Amino acid sequence: MVASTNAQVANGTNGRALAAVQSGGALITPTLLGRSAPRIPIGGRIRAGIKVLTRKAAEVAAAKRIYEEGVAQGRSFDAIEREIVAKCEGLTNPLTPKNVPYFTVRGEDFPNPEIARQIMDLYAEDRGDGVRRLYRFPVVFPADAWQNVMPHELVTWTASERRFWSEYSEDGQTRYCMTHQPVPVSNGQRTIRIFGGRKTMPRPENNGLCEPEACPEYQTKKCNLSGRFIFFIPGIRTLDAFDLGTNSFYAMQAAIEKFQAIGFMRGGRISGFLDGKRTPFFITKRLVEVSRIGDDGRPTRVAQWLIELEAPVDVTALLRPDDGLEALEQRAAEATSLLEGRSAPQPTVSEDGVIDMDGPATGRPDTRARAVAQEGASSPPTARPAVETRPGEEPSGRRAASPPPAPAPATASVPGGKGEHQGDVAWILDAAAALGVPSDRFEQYAEKRWGKGWKVAAGGRKRALDEVTAFAEDAPGYQEKVKAELEVFS
Repeated sequence: MVASTNAQVANGTNGRALAAVQSGGALITPTLLGRSAPRIPIGGRIRAGIKVLTRKAAEVAAAKRIYEEGVAQGRSFDAIEREIVAKCEGLTNPLTPKNVPYFTVRGEDFPNPEIARQIMDLYAEDRGDGVRRLYRFPVVFPADAWQNVMPHELVTWTASERRFWSEYSEDGQTRYCMTHQPVPVSNGQRTIRIFGGRKTMPRPENNGLCEPEACPEYQTKKCNLSGRFIFFIPGIRTLDAFDLGTNSFYAMQAAIEKFQAIGFMRGGRISGFLDGKRTPFFITKRLVEVSRIGDDGRPTRVAQWLIELEAPVDVTALLRPDDGLEALEQRAAEATSLLEGRSAPQPTVSEDGVIDMDGPATGRPDTRARAVAQEGASSPPTARPAVETRPGEEPSGRRAASPPPAPAPATASVPGGKGEHQGDVAWILDAAAALGVPSDRFEQYAEKRWGKGWKVAAGGRKRALDEVTAFAEDAPGYQEKVKAELEVFS
């Protein structure tokens, strides 16, 4: 992972400030294609259900043959439907969705069809009917904001593009209905080449506001809620993520609640594995009764298989307030390495097979020395040993032949003492400032998020350190996160 460090500001020719961020020794400046929000590349789609022939299409022998052959060959349902429409007159919509307890993984939904086979080989199962299907599979989410791993919108599709879609204003208070701007023409004869794709604008009707109750497309079911989960699958070696689409309000609302619960217990993090045992989330389906309003205006309840997010983890472990000061120091050392463009300490294995996660003693950054230096100590401190020992004990994770560590000078801070947590807080504030969040603003944000005692509590400092480290490559994203917490959700 490449970390971003000191943000520098250079004056542009138009008088406005341009941010230049140094990363790994190289100076990064805004480019024509680099100003948009970062996107996670998608390398395939898992579908939530299947499509079957409509009653009318099932009576056509040619359509039935094309459908059965396409399913057997692993073709996508979109491709099967296109072929049926092309070869069978009178059938315009020959397939209809069907709610089933399993997911669909087909080669044509992936740039590399081999990926689909790997997913099925690893996680498909036979539940007694002789057919291997994907009922449940592990996932790891690539970001901490649930809005990034579960994007969703109200959208109206045509045969070739999105026609209308919803977007929120920057303050998160107003929802707009967006559409594409008309393609400009020159002298009324030919279209003008547009750089960067078609421009968008608020829909002229209703002052561009998204109001489903007053929207003709929504009322005629042409505009619907559409969302997707974005994730990686453990065991599948690919740089790209995968997505799983859903139109279910109930499934997305339940997922949001679980994201928020896990994030609250993990200091705002939902990305990566859930604990030290490499426990992932799991995506599966559950049969539930949901309420819907019928055409007669009366509520009814129907049974549906909904996507469910599982987190099979020991919740009490997530609620531990502190992993210890040594864990905090280790995380600080790793974060310092990343933000300064150096490689993180690598584990080493001794001759007797003992794994040392600190790596060579000479390669480990001395965060305690940094803390003392920030406090203005007159004499340079001696580096603390990576593994502390008690009198009469052998150091853990190192061979006994290693020389004993030199004693810390009197100016060094005592573990758990005031000097130590001041040094940790100073480092966290510096890291936040490097991400574009001034110290006073970060302290205001931290007090609201973790309480007024976050500086003193080791658990509070650890959570703050985890957060600034997680956003080391996404300074704009962290600025937006702080802004949303202080201004939108205040």
